[in-house]
Amino acid sequence: MERAHSLLLNEEVCSQLGEHQRVEFIFEWLNHLKKLLPATDRAHVKQNQRRLVEQLSAVLIGSPGPPTRWLLAHCLALLYRLGDPVPSSLLVDRCNDIIRSKDDSPSGLPTRLAAIACLGALFEQLGRMLAGSFKDTLANLLKAMKSAESQGRYEIMLSLEKILQGLGVSAVPGHRDVYKAARTCLTDRSMAVRCAAAKCLLELQREAVFLWTSELENVATLCFRAFEGSNYNVRVSVAKLLGTLLAAAVEPRQPTAAPRQGGRGRSSLEEVMDLLSGGFLRGGAGFLRASGDMLKGTSSVGKDVRIGVTQACVVFVSTLGGSWLEANFPAFLSLLMELASHGRATQTPGDAVVTRRCVSFILRSTLGSLLGEKAQTNAAKQLCLAVAAQKRAIDAALTDGNVETRVSSADVSASQHVLVCCLLELGGLVQGLGSTAAPLLTDSSTALLDTVVSVLLHPVSSACLAAAWCLRCVAMAMPSQGSLLLDRCVERLVALKSSPEAVAGYGAAVAALVAAVQHCPLGIPHTKGMVVLALAEDLLRSASQNSRISLQRTRAGWLLVSSLVTLGPAVVEHHLSRLLLLWRCVFPASLREQEMELRRGDYFTWQVTLEGRAGALCAMKNLLLHCRELVTDDVISRLLTPLACAVALLTKLPALLRSYSSSVRSFSVVYRLRVYELLSLLPPLDYQGTNTPPSLLPLVTDLSGQDNLNQPCSELTLLPPLCHHDDLPLVGPALHDTDHRYIEEQLHGSSVGGGSLDNDAFSLCERSDDAPAPLPPAIALTAAAVRLFGALFPHIISAQRSASKHIVLQIFYNKQKAGGIRGSLGPEEVRSPALSLLSGALESGSPLLRCLAAEGLARLVQVVGDPGFTVSVSLLCFDRLKTARDAASRSGYALALGALYRYTGGISSPQHLSTCLGILFTLSQDSTSPEVQTWSLHSLSLVVDLSGGLYRAHAEPSFTLVLRLLLSAPPTHPEVHHSLGRCLHALITCLGPDLQGDGAAVSGLRSSCLVGCGVMQAGPDCLVQARAISCLQQLHMFSPPHVNLASLVPALCANLCSSYLCLRRAVVACLRQLVQREALEVSEHAVTLVKELPRRDNTQLDVTIKEVGLEGALFTLLDRESDPSLRRDIQETLVHMMASSATSGKLGHWLKLCKDVLSATTGGLNLQEDEEADPTRDDDSSAFRARSESGGPFTALRWATRRFAMECVCRIIAQCETADPAHFDMALAQERRLHESTDFLVLHLGDLVRMAFMAATDHSDQLRLAGLQTLLVIIRRFSAIPEPEFPGHVILEQYQANVGAALRPAFTADAPPDVTVKACQVCSAWIASGVVSDLRDLRRVHQLLASSLAKVQSGRDTSSQLYNEATATMETLAVLKAWAEVYIIAVQRSRQKENSDPSVSSLSSSSESGGLLKLVQSDLSTLSRLWLAALQDYALLTLPQEYASQLPATGGSFYTAETVKQARAHYSSSWAPILHATSLWLHSTGFVMSDDSPANLSRPATPTSMGHTSSVGGAKSPEDISSDRLHLILGISVEFLCSPHSEDQMENITSCLRALQALLDVSWPRAKIGNDQALSVELLSVLHRLMVTRESVSVQLAVLDLLRQIVTAAQEHVREKRHSAEVDDGAAEKETLPEFGEGRDTGGLIPGRSLVFGALELCLCVLVRKLPQLSPKLAGTSPTGTRLVSSALCVLSDLPSVCSPEGSVSILPTVLYLLLGVLRELVHQPSSAGGGGGGLGSVVQAALQALKSVVTSPMSRQEKSRGAWILLLRSALNTLLGLWDSVKFYSIFYHQKKLLISLLTALTVFLLSAGPDVCTVEPLHALCLQRFNASMDAKDPLVVSQCYQLLSSVFQGPPGVAVPYIQALGPPLVRFLQLVAILLPLLISFLLDENALGSAPAASRSLHEAALKDLMRLGPQHSAVFRCLIASSPHLKSRLEAAVKGNQESLNAKASGANPARSAAKSSPSITLKTNFL
Repeated sequence: MERAHSLLLNEEVCSQLGEHQRVEFIFEWLNHLKKLLPATDRAHVKQNQRRLVEQLSAVLIGSPGPPTRWLLAHCLALLYRLGDPVPSSLLVDRCNDIIRSKDDSPSGLPTRLAAIACLGALFEQLGRMLAGSFKDTLANLLKAMKSAESQGRYEIMLSLEKILQGLGVSAVPGHRDVYKAARTCLTDRSMAVRCAAAKCLLELQREAVFLWTSELENVATLCFRAFEGSNYNVRVSVAKLLGTLLAAAVEPRQPTAAPRQGGRGRSSLEEVMDLLSGGFLRGGAGFLRASGDMLKGTSSVGKDVRIGVTQACVVFVSTLGGSWLEANFPAFLSLLMELASHGRATQTPGDAVVTRRCVSFILRSTLGSLLGEKAQTNAAKQLCLAVAAQKRAIDAALTDGNVETRVSSADVSASQHVLVCCLLELGGLVQGLGSTAAPLLTDSSTALLDTVVSVLLHPVSSACLAAAWCLRCVAMAMPSQGSLLLDRCVERLVALKSSPEAVAGYGAAVAALVAAVQHCPLGIPHTKGMVVLALAEDLLRSASQNSRISLQRTRAGWLLVSSLVTLGPAVVEHHLSRLLLLWRCVFPASLREQEMELRRGDYFTWQVTLEGRAGALCAMKNLLLHCRELVTDDVISRLLTPLACAVALLTKLPALLRSYSSSVRSFSVVYRLRVYELLSLLPPLDYQGTNTPPSLLPLVTDLSGQDNLNQPCSELTLLPPLCHHDDLPLVGPALHDTDHRYIEEQLHGSSVGGGSLDNDAFSLCERSDDAPAPLPPAIALTAAAVRLFGALFPHIISAQRSASKHIVLQIFYNKQKAGGIRGSLGPEEVRSPALSLLSGALESGSPLLRCLAAEGLARLVQVVGDPGFTVSVSLLCFDRLKTARDAASRSGYALALGALYRYTGGISSPQHLSTCLGILFTLSQDSTSPEVQTWSLHSLSLVVDLSGGLYRAHAEPSFTLVLRLLLSAPPTHPEVHHSLGRCLHALITCLGPDLQGDGAAVSGLRSSCLVGCGVMQAGPDCLVQARAISCLQQLHMFSPPHVNLASLVPALCANLCSSYLCLRRAVVACLRQLVQREALEVSEHAVTLVKELPRRDNTQLDVTIKEVGLEGALFTLLDRESDPSLRRDIQETLVHMMASSATSGKLGHWLKLCKDVLSATTGGLNLQEDEEADPTRDDDSSAFRARSESGGPFTALRWATRRFAMECVCRIIAQCETADPAHFDMALAQERRLHESTDFLVLHLGDLVRMAFMAATDHSDQLRLAGLQTLLVIIRRFSAIPEPEFPGHVILEQYQANVGAALRPAFTADAPPDVTVKACQVCSAWIASGVVSDLRDLRRVHQLLASSLAKVQSGRDTSSQLYNEATATMETLAVLKAWAEVYIIAVQRSRQKENSDPSVSSLSSSSESGGLLKLVQSDLSTLSRLWLAALQDYALLTLPQEYASQLPATGGSFYTAETVKQARAHYSSSWAPILHATSLWLHSTGFVMSDDSPANLSRPATPTSMGHTSSVGGAKSPEDISSDRLHLILGISVEFLCSPHSEDQMENITSCLRALQALLDVSWPRAKIGNDQALSVELLSVLHRLMVTRESVSVQLAVLDLLRQIVTAAQEHVREKRHSAEVDDGAAEKETLPEFGEGRDTGGLIPGRSLVFGALELCLCVLVRKLPQLSPKLAGTSPTGTRLVSSALCVLSDLPSVCSPEGSVSILPTVLYLLLGVLRELVHQPSSAGGGGGGLGSVVQAALQALKSVVTSPMSRQEKSRGAWILLLRSALNTLLGLWDSVKFYSIFYHQKKLLISLLTALTVFLLSAGPDVCTVEPLHALCLQRFNASMDAKDPLVVSQCYQLLSSVFQGPPGVAVPYIQALGPPLVRFLQLVAILLPLLISFLLDENALGSAPAASRSLHEAALKDLMRLGPQHSAVFRCLIASSPHLKSRLEAAVKGNQESLNAKASGANPARSAAKSSPSITLKTNFL
């Protein structure tokens, strides 16, 4: 369809379209116009205005549908507002004319409705401009209303609301008329009209003061009448109206004029609450009717009125705001309590439950969501005082002896309702406050605990149970109170055992407190469980002693047992045998005994018996729920006899009832309920052996018996759990999750009464966080019977089944419960009755039953599993749909069509699909019955879902249908729209990614989607809006570009504060998806929304968005919300927003936001603003009043929100780690900040520390934990960052005080153990980080750890223990672990200091590292013992299950036998650092036992305390103790390193390896390991496994380091044995000596037993992984991990020395092959690997070093192995010489030159080390010479110079090698090496000066003369070299000159004697020549 892109409608295109397409086209144009008009230039609008008005008027009279008319009205009004407004009055007149016209044709109604809508929009937009037309328009509308149908009345009310909104004060003359009209509409029979009237009145009250002054009572009565027969939406709307009016009455928004005659001004809180109470108690009835009812004693107030009044009360308080509530809470509470205790409100138990629910809801909704923590604490105090006052009044009345003043039972029951409401709310408040409620308990003025405990003695059970629940909440909020309260209650129970009230009350309290433990990870001491069990046994034993309290003792005893079972398997397994005994005792030993039992006893005996057995069965049920793993076959077999008796008794109950009638009835109901509950939990096969058949008959009787039919049982109790959750919306919004669900579900409760705690005391043991509300036993019994029947029916044998066929039908017809059909159904004879039963239910008038029947049919089809049967059922549905005429049948069968294939894999037949669609399309267009439309459209959505890809062919007609219905369905039936939304959602999902296409068809479908979503978004119903949002969300998932965020995000944000939970959920779910892709855009769009909103629509949330963006608004919402799924979605949304923007420019914003959230803690009262001064303020601004004075954007936020903010800070730090490195580099960050406007985390370090400090010192324990965790993260990430301004310091140093102050509170005596544990972690990290260099500063934190160590040493006094023993284990181990980490780091630093040059290391760091070790040293003797004890505990706990019997019976040093399971987890998280530290300590002592240990180590000495000489006894020698310690450490390490689940524990692996390294650094353990070959081999196999399974380089290096140490140990061992043999045997038997070492005299190495073989395997493993070409099978990669290869080579070279001569011969070929293989691989490396030259160089060095040590091995000189070694070394040399061919000599690559040099070096190693036997053998000798010659000929000077260096070392080697080489390589050497350059200095060095010449011997003189002669000859020939040499060496020059002079003189002397003249002539040129070249 073409889009109209101009202002005007494209009439040409429009006229060519069909009717339905035209409607859609016009709607799209109007939508476009709505967006385009505000963006268009005003002149252009005016230019086109006349034509536009004509076009829009044409639409107006063209019968537009509801969405079109609203959009049309908006566009018309917008056009006049933005264009020329003058002609608007003409349009108003025209609309009025249309409304007046009497056109009754079908097209007339839509036009009239459109005209009404236009009037509303025009007045809304143009306001006072149309004031002149107001009177006529109003009169016209009110006149039209008298004859209008429901749609007309609805539209007129909406229109009047808009008119009032637009005109404001100008509409005052019409206010009374509007009020009269709205009054009648508020009680209209159409629910939509009631909602519209409520909205209209809500608008009216803004200006019409009389509504909340003189008319307030009348309006209130009117609202009460509006609640009668209302639905949920009406209740919400009318409650909002009533609440707002009452709030205005109490705190007027504007100064009212002097009250008119008979009028009234401001109302008091009492008056307002009287009005509400009146509605609650009397409803909307007039005085006469109400008093008549009173006289008759009947109550006519419906639950819907009471629920409406409750909601109104919540709106009233919410409107006035948190500050008002805080100031007026005492008064408000007392008024509420009057209501709760009013006789009319609590006439029947059912009424009482509803009333209590309503009052509780008011308290929860106001206190829970409006108040901050401080205000909540004050409210809790008020509640306490209220409880105390009630209790005092009752106590005084009960003890008063005067009969007249004695309290009546009515007063007691009235007090119970007050107490229940107050105590449940008090529990809720305390639970919400968590550990921040601690001041409440210590406040003596309220004495909370005393007050609550005193209520336990109340005569009415509901109050006792509420008090017990409140105590449970206290124990959950503050786990430290659990044990204390338990002790207190147990003590009172024992003391007051003879009082029935005390037994019941304190019994319930003990049970509740024990049940609270399942929510407290810290637990209670094990002994408490034993005390409770002993008490229970005592109560049960003594029950029969005193008949007055038999029942109470029996019930309390079993209640205690039931609660004990909730402690979980770890505790219960210790008591199981006693529990089984108790169960055995309570039931008869056999069925025969049971028969005899029935013949004796009276009604009281049976009451007690049934009570006891019901309690026992409940305890069994809890065992199955909480300790399933303990219920083994053995336990079940022992329970079978009691179970059989229990079931058998069911059949005898009717006889008992006949005998004792009503006195036993209630007990029998509870008993049957318990039996059914237990049986439905047991797998049916477990009790098939027992007497099951009899159990079925009472079950059937319970389902269909006449007396049960008289018990009205609510549909809503039983049916919803059996329906499919997708179908439940059809039944109505009551079953949706709403904010009011807590009270709304009471509407549908049965007349017997709703859920209440006193229906079942055993519900105190349930898992839930909220107060349980068990149903009355009779109703619960029916529900349990249905569940059990469903479980049993498939397991009954066929014979019985056919017999019970009629029973089944009877059951289902009588009780209408089809749920029992689930499971496998068996023989065919049951099918037809089941089918007829279900088809009957499908035609039922109850929507719930129809849903259930459709689900039952789907299950039946699934169970039968026969395609033929499925087809027959679907044909049955088709037939019935053709013939049925009533709405119920048609809707039921329509749903069945959709649900039928739900469990059979979907629809796969195109023909069936087409038939279904034909029928459903027809039904969905039946506008006469909205119900049939709703159900058939819902069914259509199911069909779309179930047919998947098959449906694509039908997508277009479906879209057309859905859109047509959306555009035409009346707004008064929102359920049709909701089903249409479901269809649209299903269609979008069906098309999926195809929606991204560009084709015309696809874009048409896409625009249909968007139009459909737009219609639903504009609809008035919140469920429909929520569905629209989820459709857009789905569309965004498949086709993101086509969803316009600019319009979607503001729409979402506007609904963030909606009063409908489903809408808020949809909004947040959609935001969560959007921010995963486009977080920044979403944030920007949200902020623009607020800027554009008109002032009057401001809410608190918009202000939040304005100040702190959408993120801040989400934090506020998170604080308010209590719905878990919504909270989770909000948190995920925030996390995604943070992930995308925290590192990209908004870092500062996020950190400030988190800081503001953390700072928002005070929620106290602040002065009210002077509202009188600003009359323009409206009621919505009252939301601002709770703002705290702190000035931050947030008011008091709760601890959970602040903890989440803290987690966000940790997340931000983690994100920055993977982002820019400048985040963690102060200098870089500061530099970058100068040039670019980015933000870096390190610049906010101060804020981070401050936030962590604020959290760590908070009142809330959870927040403290989060704060300490953040501090830990900060220390780990920032400790190494230097401070640029102060070199030598780090940036964290300035925050020492903050860190110390944050840690100190965690070490106080009353700090919870989990906080102390986290603080220990932070302490050790802080000390280990090295931030603090000054020893005095360090001492402060060290002192905290020292105090905790003292606490560990002293042990815990068991009597004062508050938590489970496992908690003490956790704390102890955390302290030991922290000390271990500190010790490890201290040792490392002191080693670094020793290794580094003392002059270099700064004074501060050296003093610090040494000082730190000194600090630890003082406690080391204590610590070492505790560490060893902890390690021994851990070793015992890691033993496999089969060795469990070896565990000490009393437990270990730090754990008790009962808490073994819990302790294991704590040990496994802390053993590794302790192991490492212990090794380091043993290393430091060198395994020498010291006697300086403190004698007063006061941990209890246990048999396992290793190293306590006292406990081990004096028998062990120091050697044995050391040996034990060594094996302990080795055992733990080996066991851990072998375990397959150590994948994620890299830190532990590293600790293990380091511990082993530290051990093997000491000679004693090295000797032990060297001596124990098997142990060494086992260690090697573990290391080998580690090498193969771990990729971490550090781990692999550590493994090789250990390998080297193990090999060294073996070397030392072999060396020592040889040495001792030499010493012992002397020289005589020398030939036997070398047999030591592996291989002995055979040379064989046995795999698995040989150390050398294991070491070889490990080295091979490393080498082959890093150099795959070494193995012929592996393809190559370039070498990686050069250090690993080097280490492996080093180990390889040591191996021959561990072997005997023969053994060395066995391994030598392998060793040489690997060494030369590595060299070969390095030679073969492609030149691209040259980048890693440095790394390769180190490998080459290592290879050469290893080669040298192998070649020089003493084994090569042993007689037995010498020959073999020589042969092998020759072949190795041959291989080495062969490597030359791989190196290209002309290569220009540096690394290849280096490798050539390396080969030469290797050759030299051979020549120098292997001796002449290896090297001088031909042809090797010739080849060696050839290689040297070739290198000397190389072009590269580097190669040549190295070659000469190597040759010089060869020439200086042993003569056997050197002489042949000098002879062979001398001449070429002289030739190549520029003879002159070497010869001239030599010749000059032979010259003698004239002094020495005379005295020199003849040989020296002749050498001098020959040298001079040669110099005279060579100088002129090589003048350049000669000049260069002389110039560079002055001493040579002077020596030569002196010699030449001396020579000249001697020549002159000779010549003067012979022929002076000639000699002078001759000598002249000679001298000249010399001077010339010099």
